[in-house]
Amino acid sequence: MKLATIGTSWITSSFINAAISSGKLTLHSTFSRSIEKAKEFAEKHQASHAYSNLEEMLKDEEIDVIYIASPNSHHFNHVIQCLKAKKHVICEKPIFSNTKELSAAYQCAEENNVFLFEAIRNIHTPNFHLLQKELHKVGQLRSASLHYLQYSSRYDAFLNGEEPNVFSPAFSGGALVDLGVYPLFIAVSLFGQPEKVDYYPVKLRTGIDGNGTLILQYADFTCTIMCSKISHSYLPSEIHGEKGTIILDQTSCISKLEYKEIKSNISTTFSVNQDENDMKYEILHFINVMDTNNLEEYSRLKNLSRTVLEITEMARKQNSIIFGSEREA
Repeated sequence: MKLATIGTSWITSSFINAAISSGKLTLHSTFSRSIEKAKEFAEKHQASHAYSNLEEMLKDEEIDVIYIASPNSHHFNHVIQCLKAKKHVICEKPIFSNTKELSAAYQCAEENNVFLFEAIRNIHTPNFHLLQKELHKVGQLRSASLHYLQYSSRYDAFLNGEEPNVFSPAFSGGALVDLGVYPLFIAVSLFGQPEKVDYYPVKLRTGIDGNGTLILQYADFTCTIMCSKISHSYLPSEIHGEKGTIILDQTSCISKLEYKEIKSNISTTFSVNQDENDMKYEILHFINVMDTNNLEEYSRLKNLSRTVLEITEMARKQNSIIFGSEREA
């Protein structure tokens, strides 16, 4: 299948490299608002076409699927345009700003007989599948502590008075939707939809959360998710049961999994080596769903994205964190 991309950041480069290594996609076109950047990016990745006019690119019938990594607030408009042009879409997380956009986009995908996927790499890796398989070993679940705290390279600019996208409500930024979605996708994939959600953010001058603690309450246990763009953690995440604990080295890309039994105090590592660019696994999965027309799996992925977005939307509303597109609406 032939791939086009929207966005010229490092994450788009990583996706292109993973797409090529998957053997399932070849890069056809790149898009940027600046034709100079589009051409430079196309040359860097050996794409045959470069565009600064999206409508023009979407007329190209050779393009099968489009990867979107534009600023969060632009996802919806870009996705809708691509779907209406009958292109399959893989949109970088967070897929949209709210569930209203999500519903409209999935309806548009259905009307145009194309697929729409959210690119969230951590839940498609071999180590995550191992985690799912071995979770039963902990016994009755009692708690989980999952986190992603990483000091942003853009925070110094924010402290100096600038407003980078990740700290801007106009661009649908914030710690929860940028980093918190990684542990949140793990939680929802493993435990399902929580009964109650509470979010306790540290709000910055723009009204966006720079840091936050999300509490997911289930019938018999509680999952605590911490996320931050303004501080850093060096600790692993854990899932606790009455028989033992599973330790994850990180939630963005699980490279090490360890099970520690309570009574024997015996530790067992059960992770496997993965491709260094773990985006490869989500690409392979999405292509397989499209090739086999696996509507059951497609429905599962859609519901997963919806549940996560419902939680982040609820958490934001609890704390009056309103994105620019929502104020305009």
